[in-house]
Order: sequence, then structure tokens, then C-alpha cells
Amino acid sequence: MPIPTRAAVVESGGAPFTLTDVVLDDPGPHEAVVRMAAAGLCHTDLSVASGALPFPLPGVLGHEGAGVVEAVGSAVTGVTPGDHVVLSFTSCGACRNCQGGHPAYCASWLPYNLLAGGRADGTATIGRAGEPVGGHFFGQSSFAERALVDERSLVKVDPDVPLASIAPLGCGVQTGVGAVWHVLEPRAGGAVVVLGAGAVGLSAVMAAALTPATTIVAVDRVGERLRLALELGATHTVDAGEEDLAAALADVTGGQGADGVVETTGNVGVLRQGVDALGARGTLVVVGAPPFGTEVCLDVNGLLGGKRIVGLTLGDSETQAFIPALVRLVRDGRLPLHRLISTYPFADIEQAVRDMKAGKAIKPVLTF
Repeated sequence: MPIPTRAAVVESGGAPFTLTDVVLDDPGPHEAVVRMAAAGLCHTDLSVASGALPFPLPGVLGHEGAGVVEAVGSAVTGVTPGDHVVLSFTSCGACRNCQGGHPAYCASWLPYNLLAGGRADGTATIGRAGEPVGGHFFGQSSFAERALVDERSLVKVDPDVPLASIAPLGCGVQTGVGAVWHVLEPRAGGAVVVLGAGAVGLSAVMAAALTPATTIVAVDRVGERLRLALELGATHTVDAGEEDLAAALADVTGGQGADGVVETTGNVGVLRQGVDALGARGTLVVVGAPPFGTEVCLDVNGLLGGKRIVGLTLGDSETQAFIPALVRLVRDGRLPLHRLISTYPFADIEQAVRDMKAGKAIKPVLTF
């Protein structure tokens, strides 16, 4: 039987999130019904809601969910009803990258998570008044009191850790942490620069603080966020609105340049500055996503000193191993994610959106 629930529906590009009654399809063999406890709000949700990224609307977004499993399909083996789960992206599980432990680079990532708005077979997971509604967003569409979730989006977690405290692990946090741990892999004495001190950037700062890097620089234009970065492990900050970024980074690194840079802003001018700030054999990780088709100009000769530019999706994470490890770090106080979170009742989703756009909230988390 279809499952009634209440969801935040975006009717068209630029429209607000409106709480609406919808129905979930019966779970398929590899799906589960999850009663949501919390869901993080991410800039990707806002980009899709604005119409800047393609997704079938009207639709239900949300891709940083956390909740409790209520029912499972006949072929689900990894979770059972009552399990606490964090929801992340989905993947096919069969392509070369999935088989090699890199599901964020699944050959079917875009249709499975973003473009299709439904299952791989074309069927809808959410309906309203007899008509399909865009769903299956990142395999979950978690801006709803209940979600029909793809099995590969489910990650079983420690039930003693409050779900609202770990919901952001599904996207933004694992992206920032993975940029540092999976790509930069700082060496002893290394210098890491994080461009942008939002949720992803501050997650990268916290991750860098758990490595042998001895210089960790946070760059932003908001003084309050730079002060928070220092409390979370940054050794230096640069106010890009007040200081010349190139000169400031040269000074901090003693003229050697950065060993690693994490670019989270999606601004191609900032990306170019980050590449120029790299030292020999340095690596810049591109995390921030500008509109599709955006290009950046680079000094080719400046790259010949062994510089690398690496694009990154979702931290290049194998979620079944990575997210439980992050949960343990949160539980033990070593990844103080609570410093980024502001909670809002689900009904106040539009207020959370306004506060995020205004910079008042770093990581809004909706609670159910």
C-alpha cells in the first residue's frame, strides 16, 4: 500500500519549499522506508530549488537525511527495522568505480542521484493526487517525514549518537573531510589552505587539524566564521575582503606556497587565486560547484612545477566505512560538528533557507 507522508515540495524553479501531503510508493526489493529524525540543508538543495541545477519539479529534495528504519524491501540485508541510519548518495554498485571503492564516481551517478527524479527503471518513488512528483534525490529525498530510500544510500550508525548531530555527514561534511584526507593527505609540517569557511570549508579545517599539517589557513570574508575557524583548528586566517590573498598566503607559508588548497566557494576567480598560491607539487581540490559549463583561465607555465588540480565529488567516500568513522569522531568530540549546526523544526524550512542565504546559519538542520 502507498505510504502517506508530509514533504517539503518545490513546485517550480525559484518557488519556496511548501509542506504538502504526498504518498510514497511501496518499497522495492532494494529500498527501505525511513522515518526521518533530521535532515541537513545544503547549497545543492538551494541550487536545485532555484532552477540552477536540473531536477524534475515539482519535487522533493533533501540529501543529508538521518532517521530510523521502519520497513525494508525483500532483498535488503544491511539494515533492519529499528536501525539508526545516515542517508547519503546512491550508486549502481556494479560499475568499475563502484567495484573499486569509489562510488562517488559511479558511471550512473548523475541519473541515479540528480537528473532522473525517480528510480533507474523510470518509476516514481513519490506521488501526489495520482501524479508523480520528482523524488529519489540522492536516493533519498529526505525533506519529508518519511522517505523511501535506496539501499545503497543507507548507512547504519551508532544508535547512541543523536541523529540531528550527524545528519550533515551525508554530504557536506564528508565532502570537506574527504578533500583533506582522501586527496591532500597532508604530510608532517604541511600547509593547507581552505578557501571559504562555510560548512564544507570548516569541515575541511577540522579534518586538517586531525592530520600532521602544521599550517592551516582559513580564508573568508566573514569575520565571525574566521574566528570560528581558529577555534576549530585553523592556525591562521585571511580576511579576503581586507587583505591581498596572494601576499597573505605567501607570508604565512614563508614564500613556499601551499602544499594543499581546498576550494569550496565555486568562484572561478578564487579558484585561480588558489592555484597560483600552490607551491611546487602542490594540489588544489575543486569542491565548489559553479553553474554547469563554467570555465576558468589558468597560467599554464605556472602549472609546470608539478601542480595538480583535482575535482572532487562527495569526498570520494566509500560511505559504508567512512560515515561510521566520522560518527565515532563526532561522538568522541574529535570532530566538533555541533559548532556548525543550527536546528529548525521541519515546518520552519523556509526560515532555515533564509538564514542560510543570509549567512546567519552555517549548517541548518531540520528536525522532525
